[in-house]
Amino acid sequence: MSEKKKKPVTPVSKPFVKGGPTDEMTVRKAAAHFGMLFAAAILSFLVCSMTGVESVILRVLMNGLVIAVILMIFYQRGVNDGSDAVARGEILYQRQERQLPVSESEIRMSYHPLKGFLNGALGTLPLFLVAAVYAVMAQKQVTGSGVLPGWMIYLRRTEIGAPLTAYTQTAGLSAQDMLRIFDRICVMPFVSMAGAENTDAVLLVERLSPLLLLLPAVAGGAGYLQGVSVRTRVHTEIAENRKKRARREKKARKARLGNMKPKEPQQLN
Repeated sequence: MSEKKKKPVTPVSKPFVKGGPTDEMTVRKAAAHFGMLFAAAILSFLVCSMTGVESVILRVLMNGLVIAVILMIFYQRGVNDGSDAVARGEILYQRQERQLPVSESEIRMSYHPLKGFLNGALGTLPLFLVAAVYAVMAQKQVTGSGVLPGWMIYLRRTEIGAPLTAYTQTAGLSAQDMLRIFDRICVMPFVSMAGAENTDAVLLVERLSPLLLLLPAVAGGAGYLQGVSVRTRVHTEIAENRKKRARREKKARKARLGNMKPKEPQQLN
């Protein structure tokens, strides 16, 4: 006997008021995104620095895992913000249906599909600008002329010793060097994945660093878009639980009624 097929679950959703792409929480949300992005950059820099491996495959896998975890954190944060915004819009819709006063600022704080991307983009803007400046200046790093040993006899010869002393002096950090350090810290998992010895790949990462820094903002915006479907799942589960509870109560009533039926009289011998 074949099992009884379950009926497909009908999605249940509630209407909600659509907000604006910006609201009074935009600056705060952008600052929170910037803080999370900066903290993720520092933590990933420490992790990648402590887990340096020679194997290319292991290096790609480990750094890919770090990148995936970071993007998942931003994605989940976007999901939470999106579902909260939709829930706020549902409440405002009910208040409007009851003809209760609703302010414009409350409406703007409700769900809007671009809000998650905009908050993330604004939060990434400071790091994006720095990375964009260095991306234009980035050059392939090659081994310099090096430092000649001081014991070399050539340094003792007056006719060529003075010019060669320039090789024994180390230059200080320039503005470009500081930008390079900051930029590589911000995208350290990608730099570590490329490998310090692969100068071409590192240069490509530096040129693409502004776009790489936008990946968490894209992940957060994509998660924010799931707010509507999350609320739909919540309402669907609530409706299904009510149906299950109603069926259980119906069965319980039938059982009680069956027990209350009068027994047939027994024939006496």
